[in-house]
Amino acid sequence: MMTEADYYALFEAYSHGELAGPARANLEARLAADPVLALRYADFTEMTGTLRAYGQRHQVRQRLRGIHAAMLAADAPEEISKPETTEPAKLTYSVNPMLSISRTEQRLREFWSGHRATVGVAASVAILAVFATLLGLELYRTSKTQPSLYGYQVLRREVERIKKNQKDLTLTLNQFGKPSTGAPAPVVSKFSGTGFALTSEGYLVTSYHVIQGADSLLIEGRDRQRYHAEPVYSDVKHDLAILRITDKKFTSFGRLPYAIKSGQADLGERVFTLGYPREDVVYGEGALSARSGFEGDTAFYQVSIPVNPGNSGSPLLDERGNLIGVVSGRQNDAQSAAFATKSSYLVRLVDSLAAAKPAAPYHLPRYGQLGYATRPQQLKKLQDYVFVVKVFE
Repeated sequence: MMTEADYYALFEAYSHGELAGPARANLEARLAADPVLALRYADFTEMTGTLRAYGQRHQVRQRLRGIHAAMLAADAPEEISKPETTEPAKLTYSVNPMLSISRTEQRLREFWSGHRATVGVAASVAILAVFATLLGLELYRTSKTQPSLYGYQVLRREVERIKKNQKDLTLTLNQFGKPSTGAPAPVVSKFSGTGFALTSEGYLVTSYHVIQGADSLLIEGRDRQRYHAEPVYSDVKHDLAILRITDKKFTSFGRLPYAIKSGQADLGERVFTLGYPREDVVYGEGALSARSGFEGDTAFYQVSIPVNPGNSGSPLLDERGNLIGVVSGRQNDAQSAAFATKSSYLVRLVDSLAAAKPAAPYHLPRYGQLGYATRPQQLKKLQDYVFVVKVFE
């Protein structure tokens, strides 16, 4: 596992162009797909920029000191010795000769006289800025609950502050196989997102950033259905994660009512989503506004649906109830600009997993049942297959 020093060495090599082509391309792909790594790189850039600025100020200060020393040497009185004589007069005397000062030197003297205190203060401020930056980086990491990458915000929701009853959740976890005595009490869920059924056999999909760093996961659906789950596979680049329910009492989701679209959706197509930005399920609708995502990423759609923290991992569906994407994030400066991973990348991921392990039960639904249903009827059926993903760290 890489330490902070390892990351900084990697970032330094990258910023100086010392990484080989494949290593550089791999790091750039990770920065584009992993908001946490990108935030770490932004912290590194900010810190090194501050240190570089301080170094430049220090060099200027040293140069000014050299100029000042030269000026003082030029102003020092010069002792001139007269030749020895037999007269009982003074043997030596001191004079202050008239100096010829150039216009440039005069301006330098005026600058130093007027800005001596300012340069000293600037150097002190620079030193304080370095230590403040180092301290602020750590405080920023601990306080920032929604990582932001160049205006892009992922939608994992912090739930620790709004959990109404910590003891209730502790008891719930104990009921699902956690020892109730002789072991530390489980930690309250810190983050949450949305997930939905991928196959009838108990596999689900959510966004990778929702489950990143999780020690354990709890899936909670309508009518208080609760299941333990574990990550099976993660696609960091496309922000996808596949989970599997581990509870023995789970049998099957039954036939899923939606099909997963392997092709592209059309620009301007009406779309909707269902997710958990709150404890209760929330419906949102809009249109597919672009066939590429943030900064032109062709693995994502842009949709005009208002989404909020907790919507990450929500299914994005077309008018006929076919799955066309997985909600990932939004643009900070435009509340209605949301982004979703295209379902075609989810299909490719499942196909690659099925090819690697032919015995794995990745049986994707091929035919939807929602094509001729009204929207309320569609939502009524969908709610049984959309879940809160609660993350414990």
